[in-house]
Amino acid sequence: MPDTAVTLTALNNATRDAGLAELTDTDAMGLAQLVKRLSWAEIRACSVNDAEAYEIRDGVAKLQRLLAEAGYAPR
Repeated sequence: MPDTAVTLTALNNATRDAGLAELTDTDAMGLAQLVKRLSWAEIRACSVNDAEAYEIRDGVAKLQRLLAEAGYAPR
C-alpha cells in the first residue's frame, strides 16, 4: 500500500492549488457553505456503514480546511 500512499501524496501536492484555482469564487464559496452545513446524519445516510461515513467525514474536513486556507471560510 505504500505506493498508493506515495502516489496520492504526489497527486495531492501537484494538484491541490491547481484544483482550487479552477474553481470560480462562487464555486469555492458554494462548496465552503456546503461542507460547513453538512451534518453527520446526512453523511451517514449516504454511507453504507459507519466506517465509510467516518472516511467521508474526514475527507469533508480536509476539503473544508483546504478551502479555508484558500480564503473560503464562511461564518
